[in-house]
Amino acid sequence: MSPSAKRVTIRDVADAAGVSPAAVSYALRGIQVSEETQVRVRQVATELGYEANPIARALASGRTGMIGILGPSLEDLWQQRLVAEAGRVLLAHDRYALILDAGGDPIRQRALATQLRDQQVDGLIVSPVDPSDAFWSELAESLAVVSIGDALQGRGAVGEVLFDNRTGVRGALEHLYALGHRRVAVLRPPGSPTNDRPAEVYVGSEADRLGLDVDVVSAPYELQQATDVARSVLAAAHRPSAVFCFSDSLAYGVYAAARELQLGIPKDLSVIGYDDHPVSILLAPPLTSFSWDAERLVEVAVGMVLGAIDGQPRRRRRVVIEPTLRERASTARRRR
Repeated sequence: MSPSAKRVTIRDVADAAGVSPAAVSYALRGIQVSEETQVRVRQVATELGYEANPIARALASGRTGMIGILGPSLEDLWQQRLVAEAGRVLLAHDRYALILDAGGDPIRQRALATQLRDQQVDGLIVSPVDPSDAFWSELAESLAVVSIGDALQGRGAVGEVLFDNRTGVRGALEHLYALGHRRVAVLRPPGSPTNDRPAEVYVGSEADRLGLDVDVVSAPYELQQATDVARSVLAAAHRPSAVFCFSDSLAYGVYAAARELQLGIPKDLSVIGYDDHPVSILLAPPLTSFSWDAERLVEVAVGMVLGAIDGQPRRRRRVVIEPTLRERASTARRRR
């Protein structure tokens, strides 16, 4: 239909089909009229190019067709990739993504989640900045919530797609240990006020087990800020010989800082990322990182939230995604 063309209304369909507007509404929803009438009305609606008003359809069905997607920070390239894939999968199910960015701030993320609920999204997929916040349990009482990455406090979420961070952290630190590294810096994402998130707990326990000297530092996802943090870490008197980053985006900051300080990778510094973003293989040298099967992750998360919305039993489901180490040229044996 051209921009100037008149929009076909439900009255137009009713006149062409010889029924009342109410009968058209019932026929398009598949209720209260005969199957023969439903077929005739739908055929006329298709021929006329009738499109249901989304607001009216939402009022009639009690659903908006919108699914909120709330990430920790879209400065993280992997999060960008994740929400883009989720939007495509939702569209294939005739649903639409409403994407908001918490900017690494747990208070902002809570406010945005409340806003999505008040805008009556049908469900929410969230990667929580602060998974221990009791707010998530309260929200899940009125909204189908699926968590990606970390488990939420309480039992309210309809589903959780979790990373096997124990295996990932162990794999990263064991890889560096086997290469002779003993002093390791770990760059974690922003927003976590304590060291009690599962991945960070595993860093401490694995470092103790292996006898590593580990310094955990918070760094923003934004490239220049991540570079600034990495520069301060690498310019310290007791410089680490390796850096393990909880995001490939953070690792890009390490690459930039190493170049500024004229440190060769991996000759002077080994670097490991954590989410195998497609850009990582294009770096010089290509970045060692972990693949988390993002396509399966999204399919599972979307399936969970749509299942809950469509009335499947509200039993909590948990799926754990296993990591695969992609060893590339950014790590090497420590030079004596």
